[in-house]
Amino acid sequence: MPDTHHPHLFDDQAAAALRSRLGNTFATGRTHDLAWRKRQLLAVAQWLRDADDAIMTALAADLGKPALESYGTETGFCLAEIRHTLAHLEAWAAPERVSSPMVNLPSRSWMRHQPKGVALIIAPWNYPLQLAVAPMVAALSAGCCVVLKPSELAPATSALMAEALPRVLDAEAVAVVEGDVAVSTALLAQPWDHILFTGSTRVGRVVMEAAAKHLSPVTLELGGKSPVIVSRDADITLAAKRIAWGKGVNAGQTCIAPDYVLVERAVQDRFQHEIIATFKRFYGDDPQLSPDLARICTPAHHARLVGLLDGGTILHGGRHDVRDRFLEPTLLTDVDLDAPVMQEEIFGPILPIVPVDDLDEAIAFINARPHPLALYLFTRDDARVDRVLGRTLSGGACINDTLSHIAVSDLHFGGVGASGMGGYHGVHGFRTFSHTRGVVQRYGVADVPLRYPPYAGNLKWIRKVMR
Repeated sequence: MPDTHHPHLFDDQAAAALRSRLGNTFATGRTHDLAWRKRQLLAVAQWLRDADDAIMTALAADLGKPALESYGTETGFCLAEIRHTLAHLEAWAAPERVSSPMVNLPSRSWMRHQPKGVALIIAPWNYPLQLAVAPMVAALSAGCCVVLKPSELAPATSALMAEALPRVLDAEAVAVVEGDVAVSTALLAQPWDHILFTGSTRVGRVVMEAAAKHLSPVTLELGGKSPVIVSRDADITLAAKRIAWGKGVNAGQTCIAPDYVLVERAVQDRFQHEIIATFKRFYGDDPQLSPDLARICTPAHHARLVGLLDGGTILHGGRHDVRDRFLEPTLLTDVDLDAPVMQEEIFGPILPIVPVDDLDEAIAFINARPHPLALYLFTRDDARVDRVLGRTLSGGACINDTLSHIAVSDLHFGGVGASGMGGYHGVHGFRTFSHTRGVVQRYGVADVPLRYPPYAGNLKWIRKVMR
């Protein structure tokens, strides 16, 4: 059995052996059984409940996450996804009858959902539990075997999952492999039946290139610069509160965090006043002392974020301490649109504010850039909602709030273009890791001779039947 706990021992040979071992498990057919799938999901849920305190401790060590954020965006999120999946799994997995065309009668046609096989899930560091466990829940619900690669940049959470998950789950069907880029490279060299990767667009290209060598299907959950439009008719106080919250959660290290604000000039001053007041209310006069503000993942990430501050004028915030991995929630104005802060995904508590004359200018601004993972609009006018949704494209969207669309299990969560492809959550995750197989069953009675040679005289009748 390959050593999955010591990265220096995990190479191409070990990855191949692991893939073979889980492939052999899948070949037995035991993961196809709905009872097996439910047992795995229940075991994950029980572990999440039992390990609640340990998970919070690990997330605090890795990211300085407040307990409420740890539970709400990680443990509790995963438990909700499991509950939803267990409630609907039998219906999702049931064959779906479809109508048969006249030329096939008598027959019946249906779609059968079958597990794809052995899935590889590569998780990021920013939500190291949620973005590992939620995709694994989807894969297990579909009946797949799973290799999970947590992020080495969240070592405490990675170690916790590596120790616990193979112990509470079927260890012949689920493996957790810890390690750095070399380990990911070894894993990606194998022929997986599906790969789900969450991370940057740059690394997403690497994953897709590796998958192409084996024609492995991929789901890429990437990122991008998710815009917020604040319309002149919006509830400005509410908008400021919900945007500040969306930017402050996990210190802005969220793939769907508001990346910049396009505010109509008519309400710019009021919006800026309200969001400054909101940040002070959330985190106090000295946010470094606040127990409610997470920390930046690593000193290197911290240094990158501090460098982004040069892209505009600091309206509020800007204080930082690399030793504490602290960066104060910061508002930038007079932003240079060519600066890195407006070209790169920020992934931290920095929020550029860009004034626009009207909604059309905001829409044009968004459409001149790659499609984002999320788009946020604050307005009280349904016509404006339809206009923005109809003339832009993003992975998901939220009206008069930020982030909350990710919590709806029935919604497809995924990107488009540079922000990703495919998606999951709820039934969409089940379908991502399933192959939907179309089946027709014909019967041996009333066999219509029109389709068989010799064809002479049959064309006019075929035309009548198939019109």
